[in-house]
Amino acid sequence: MTIRIGILTAPKIDFEQRGKTFVLHNVRIGIGFHWDRREDQEFAGRLEILHNADGTETAVNVIDLEDYLCSVISSEMSANSPMELLKAHAVISRSWAIRAIEANKQSQTILNNAEPHTTIYESNGHIGFDVCADDHCQRYEGLARMNDRAVQAVRATEGQVLTYGNKVCDCRFHKCCGGRTEEFETCWEDIHVPYLESVECPYCDPAYGNKSHQPNAPIKGTLKQCLNDYDLETTDYHDWQITYTPSELGAIIRGKSGIDFGDIIDLIPLKRGKSGRIYELEIVGTKHHQIIGKELVIRRWLSKTCLYSSWFDIKRNANSDIVLSGHGWGHGVGLCIGAATMAAEGFTYDKILSHYYPGSSLAHA
Repeated sequence: MTIRIGILTAPKIDFEQRGKTFVLHNVRIGIGFHWDRREDQEFAGRLEILHNADGTETAVNVIDLEDYLCSVISSEMSANSPMELLKAHAVISRSWAIRAIEANKQSQTILNNAEPHTTIYESNGHIGFDVCADDHCQRYEGLARMNDRAVQAVRATEGQVLTYGNKVCDCRFHKCCGGRTEEFETCWEDIHVPYLESVECPYCDPAYGNKSHQPNAPIKGTLKQCLNDYDLETTDYHDWQITYTPSELGAIIRGKSGIDFGDIIDLIPLKRGKSGRIYELEIVGTKHHQIIGKELVIRRWLSKTCLYSSWFDIKRNANSDIVLSGHGWGHGVGLCIGAATMAAEGFTYDKILSHYYPGSSLAHA
C-alpha cells in the first residue's frame, strides 16, 4: 500500500534529486504553533509536483505506507524513545493513515479544471494527496530523525492496526495530556467515539518518577528522551502559565479573529470536557462579547501562536492582568508521551494501547 503525502506548497518548489532520495528546501513545520520554523528535509520514495489552479506548486511524496511510518514515529517522537512506545506509535499511526487512504479513495473527484481523465483526490481537506506532513495530520519529516530503532518498531508491528467493532480506529494522539486525556467530542464533531474516552494519565508528569510504585524503574529522563530536538525547547508542557494585560489580550484576539473586542474584561468557561479542557468560552470585552469554541479555536484566539491546550483556569493578579494557568500540550485525545513512562515501567505496547484506547483490539489490516 502506498500513501501520498503533501509536503510543501510554494510559488516554485525548490528541490534537488540525490540518487534514490530528494531534498526539499524551506519546508515549513509546526505551522501556526509556537515551534513554527523552516527546514531542509530529505525524503525517500517518489516526488511529484502538482500544479495548482492558483499558480502555486505542491510537492507530493509517494511512498510505501510502512516506510512512511518509519519517518512518522521518529518525527512525532524521538526515535530514541523506549521501543514499546515506538511500537505503539507505529500501530496508531498506521491505523490513522489507513483510514485517511480509504477516505481518499471514497471521495475522489474530478475537478472541473483538471485535464481529461485526470483523477484528483480529496482527503482530510487536502486536494491531490492523502495526508499532509505537518501536525494537521501526522508529522512526517523525512529521513533526518530516523534510525534503525524506528525501522525495527515498524517492522515488528507490520500490518497491525487498532480496531473497534471490526473497524479500524481513528487513532488520535497528541504531545502531553497534563494528567487526563480528553474525549473526541470535546475537540471535533459532536460524536461519541467509545475508544477515545477520557482516561487518567499520571505518566506524563515529569515528577512521576518520584511518585512511581516501582522506584527502580528507569523513569528519570524518559520523557525528555522521547522528545525531538525542537520539542525539547518547550520545557513547561505539563503545567504552564501565561499572563496578559487586558489590552494586550484584546489586540491578540483582534489579530486572530478580525473582531475588535476592545480590552478584555473577562473570560468565562461555559463548557469543559472531562479532563477540564474548555470547549465553549465566552469572551467579554469593552466593545464586544462572544461565545467561541471548540478547543482549537480557543487556543488559536488566545495566543499569538497557539496556547499549549485549552485546559486552563483564569485569574486576575494584583495588577488586574489576566493569568491563564494550564495543563498539557495539545488537544489531549488519545495517546500522549506518558506512554514513554509506561514503557520504561515495563508495559508492553499492547497494554499501552489498551490504556489510551479503551475497548480497542489489535488486528491485522
